[in-house]
Amino acid sequence: MFEWLEDINTRPKPFEFYTAEDLWTDEHTSEQMLKYHLNESVDMSSRNIEFINRSVDWIAAQFKVGAGTRIADFGCGPGLYATGLARRQAEVTGIDFSRRSIQYAKDVADQEGLSIRYVHQNYLEFDTEDRFDLIIMIMCDFCALSPVQREQMLTKFLTLLKPSGAVLLDVYSMTAFDQREESALYEANQLNGFWSSNRYYGFVNQLKYEEEKVVLDKYTIVEASRTRTVYNWLQYFSPESLEKEFVECGFRIETLYSDVAGSPFDPEFTEFAVVARKT
Repeated sequence: MFEWLEDINTRPKPFEFYTAEDLWTDEHTSEQMLKYHLNESVDMSSRNIEFINRSVDWIAAQFKVGAGTRIADFGCGPGLYATGLARRQAEVTGIDFSRRSIQYAKDVADQEGLSIRYVHQNYLEFDTEDRFDLIIMIMCDFCALSPVQREQMLTKFLTLLKPSGAVLLDVYSMTAFDQREESALYEANQLNGFWSSNRYYGFVNQLKYEEEKVVLDKYTIVEASRTRTVYNWLQYFSPESLEKEFVECGFRIETLYSDVAGSPFDPEFTEFAVVARKT
């Protein structure tokens, strides 16, 4: 028992384990994630609907979205952004890990007759001959990737963009990192049954890596028949550290914002967004 508890509280190396597939493809947890996506009043899996509508309006205006505009939405979820942009005549490709979210998005697109191609795939493995005017990665998905994976994504974006194309993505700021603290908690049916339809015990270790500017939320879920661990890594950025990664992959940062709705950049905000283009 002692060794088992020691293992639960072990601090892995930053990004040592990658368990996104366990989170997004498990039948029960993917259903819970979709419910959070579709809850229009909260900022959980997706942001609240008022923000999304404002963000889509800004993106459409900022990037002159209209008939013939080709957009790729990496981590599209149930298509909340893809749907809004396709309603403005854009040709959208959405890529997501969750079969359940992709199916919901496809159903909405079919009902509305929208020009959206949805791909059920890990976006790290996605490839296409299509070239895009705009690539978006929203809800700080970029922060969940390791340095190697981030380089892989930016290299992919560089290939998939048209010469005049742009990338829009958001990340967590150093202000947010400074607000995080280490903790450990234990709870029966932690997160109100989010992890399983069966009874379980959830252990949550929040670990902070000062040098790397990384936080890990480590979830150990103990059921009668199995024990599993889910690692939710988050990288935090300063404008300078994010720009360095973009520049090394062949991009230049064009503009900084406080969010993907075009709010003026404020270093005290917990997130910020960038527009980047090929050098």
